[in-house]
Amino acid sequence: MEKFKSFVTKRVIGGVLLTVFALWVFGTAIGFFNSTVTTSQGVKTPHANNITGPPKCDVAINPIESAKIEKKTGADHVKPVKPASQHTTAQPAHQVHQGETVESKPSAATHDQFKAKISRHEPSGVAFVNAVIKPLDYELGERFWGWRPNDILNFTDNINNFQLGVLEVTRRTAVMLAERISRTGSTAAFDKNLERAMNWFMIKADKYWFPSPESKYNAGLKELRAYKGRLEKGRASFYIRSDNLIPLLAAYEDLLGSCDENLAKTVEEGGVPVSFFAADDYFYYTKGVASAMVTVLEAIQEDFSIILETRHGTEILHHAIESCHHAIKIEPWLITESSLSGIFANHRANMAAPISHARFYIGVLIKTLST
Repeated sequence: MEKFKSFVTKRVIGGVLLTVFALWVFGTAIGFFNSTVTTSQGVKTPHANNITGPPKCDVAINPIESAKIEKKTGADHVKPVKPASQHTTAQPAHQVHQGETVESKPSAATHDQFKAKISRHEPSGVAFVNAVIKPLDYELGERFWGWRPNDILNFTDNINNFQLGVLEVTRRTAVMLAERISRTGSTAAFDKNLERAMNWFMIKADKYWFPSPESKYNAGLKELRAYKGRLEKGRASFYIRSDNLIPLLAAYEDLLGSCDENLAKTVEEGGVPVSFFAADDYFYYTKGVASAMVTVLEAIQEDFSIILETRHGTEILHHAIESCHHAIKIEPWLITESSLSGIFANHRANMAAPISHARFYIGVLIKTLST
């Protein structure tokens, strides 16, 4: 009887282990196939920012916009000037990628399908709001399998962490848009669309329902689109002042600083060494942050061009954008956590370098705009 029990127990345990192994092989195979397809089409990144349209022409700003700046900006008011052409155009963030499939890591993907055509007469803020919308909109509606951090069965933790990075940039940007950029000062009323959007983005990312994050994040994007529509009709406010831009850049600097710490540390808070799985999570979260942030930074380069040019910040912002691009282009097939003195890569350290540069240049830009 004991031998029979032992025989059955071994069979059951063996069957469970084989099933788990088969599921793992299946998920890995699908991810490898997708990454192979992506690689064959060249290096791509998820949140393409072709939202800024053609470079600004050497013409004066719209008289209505000029009047708004003169009335609202106070000390930051400047006369319309010709934007510098040598530093204001960053490299395109992303290339077109069709037919995404299930993937084991957030390889570069498809936001070039979104191309808002901006004319030089379009109101300030439209490019910026488009940039806030697009990264999260892609993760919710265009990425295969949609929003994943709240999935019951999780086989793609890389994408999960990537999406969490995108969400964090969207949250911080929406808060600053609602609290600072759309208001004349602390006594001005909140824009109702932006206030609702800011609140919806705060729903926990891993909730399954009651409410589901997908529904509330989409509701937040809908509010942003409503605000953008009012901007286009001249019924909403967007103030391109340095004292509005600085808090947003400070929020980005803090977020990049957190990412930098997670990429550089060797032990967790309790003194336990950083595990392979944690290193993997930190890497893809940071990549999601860089991917969404570069989209917004390029829109800042468009909508805040007058302030940047007069404060000599255009070139500094360009360097920050380039550093984010370098981070996004790091696409290892497998994250390795090797010794910094070894012959194999330490991908967290590789990601830390461009992230540190981006944080540095954003810090320099904050000081430049503050003087």
